[in-house]
Amino acid sequence: MRQRETSIQLAHGGGGVMSRNLIRDEIVSRFGRGPLEGLPDAARISIAGRELLFTTDSYVVTPLEFPGGNIGSLAVHGTVNDLAVSGGRPRWLSLGLILEEGLPFEVLRRVLDAIVAAATACDVRVATGDTKVVARGQCDGMFINTSGIGDPIPGFRLGPERLRPGDWVLASGTLGDHGMAVLAARAGIGIMGGPVSDSAPVHRLVEAAAAFAGGVRFMRDPTRGGIASVLNEAVEGQAVGILLREAVLPFAPGTRSAAEMLGLDLLNVACEGRLLMICEPGVGEGILETWHRLPEGQRACRIGEVDDRGGAVILETVMGSRRLVDVPQGEVLPRIC
Repeated sequence: MRQRETSIQLAHGGGGVMSRNLIRDEIVSRFGRGPLEGLPDAARISIAGRELLFTTDSYVVTPLEFPGGNIGSLAVHGTVNDLAVSGGRPRWLSLGLILEEGLPFEVLRRVLDAIVAAATACDVRVATGDTKVVARGQCDGMFINTSGIGDPIPGFRLGPERLRPGDWVLASGTLGDHGMAVLAARAGIGIMGGPVSDSAPVHRLVEAAAAFAGGVRFMRDPTRGGIASVLNEAVEGQAVGILLREAVLPFAPGTRSAAEMLGLDLLNVACEGRLLMICEPGVGEGILETWHRLPEGQRACRIGEVDDRGGAVILETVMGSRRLVDVPQGEVLPRIC
């Protein structure tokens, strides 16, 4: 029997087992079934006969600026991506700013400019917002909350219960770049050609896959906890599992080098601009060909397949052995989004 915890730990925000237990046992349990059931990245709601997708997220990354982006572009991309991987077309965002006394205006201006640039590139509008200022020491420079509303794209029927043995597991690009870039910036780790965040939108990848929507089973952006958390959640309690192949997993050289130096498993490290998709084998080649025509899909590849190992994610190593890919128990990298 799991011991009842008495206080919040940093590990509760890491995307692993402790995060899942906190959300399931303490939060979702109090709000019953409905849009929260299954913990989708975006809730599907109906207003006056029109279906919409609705999501919200908060960003507490430290440092505020890192190779490849800052907290502002990250907030836009994260919210746009939650709508996109739910089979939606992002339309509107809210912007909530919590600013700490002493934050330099030059930093605030760079973050706001990044928000404008990212929203423009994603063709979404910031429609409403709020700003609060707290005393020095009560906020780590700046926190951002964003909510997003989007339109469902016709044809997508997504859910882990639809997975079948033989389905392909696709990744849209290199894995673990964001988490390693933030960690390197935070720790002052200087590596020539080091990790650069993949923070970017995935909505064009989803739009490109819409022609194959009937064959798409599952989509997710692998943020906290990395692909290990996402894929384990997808097969939890199911009769199917997933087999990953180490030889084809896409990693950027700088990201791999930093992870090896620090002894981190990149399967547990967050992305902020990558799409994981599970689809019928008959549409996999077509989706990859379509993605390869887009700049953000140049390194898209098949990284594994669904099999009949109930509830397990297994990695086939380059040596031919196999190991279990488990969900991290606690916090691997804190404050990366």
